[in-house]
Amino acid sequence: MRVLVVEDDRDLNRQLVSALSDAGYAVDTAFDGEEGFFLGETEPYDVVILDTGLPKMDGISVLEQWRRAERNMPVIILTARDRWSDKVAGIDAGADDYMAKPFHMEELLARIRAQVRRASGHAKSDIECGPLRLDTKTARVTLDGQPIKLTSHEYRLLAYLMHHNERVVSRTELVEHLYEQDFDRDSNTIEVFIGRLRKKIPPDMIKTIRGLGYRLSQEGDAD
Repeated sequence: MRVLVVEDDRDLNRQLVSALSDAGYAVDTAFDGEEGFFLGETEPYDVVILDTGLPKMDGISVLEQWRRAERNMPVIILTARDRWSDKVAGIDAGADDYMAKPFHMEELLARIRAQVRRASGHAKSDIECGPLRLDTKTARVTLDGQPIKLTSHEYRLLAYLMHHNERVVSRTELVEHLYEQDFDRDSNTIEVFIGRLRKKIPPDMIKTIRGLGYRLSQEGDAD
């Protein structure tokens, strides 16, 4: 999953990146509204963390322009202001959630998980596909109840496929949602990670749909 953090406080920005990276997300950052708007307009994100008090362009204006351009990724607003009118302004601009500073990082991570689940059509924190189970709270994957040891990139790939199980996901979509903006995006690496995952789970669960991409399905399903 890929997250954009738009926050001009460099200490808080760094803390957010660290916490999100530790939780298994690919993270891009911006420190002003113009840069944040550009990234949100041109890159695909699973969720955006957006401060309201930004230089060059305030967060509410950024969000309003995204929504006018039909950029529909989930957006969580951060603000130092806790007045009800500020909350209303953020929600009316198209925010999906709202947090006032200071906040607990664990609460923000929980809200991010909820937005990602809802955007992919899952209501519960546990996502299951056949014998596979993903606990989004702990970033833990089990097979028939036994934990699977995954690298960070293997986890990102499997988690994305599990959030979108039974749907064909193209290589381009996987590359765009698994790697940061400055990562060397060679789509061939997706094949490498798919191959590694097939050695750790029932291999026929990840199906190659020729010319289209990959689909995570119940074990034994036909193509």
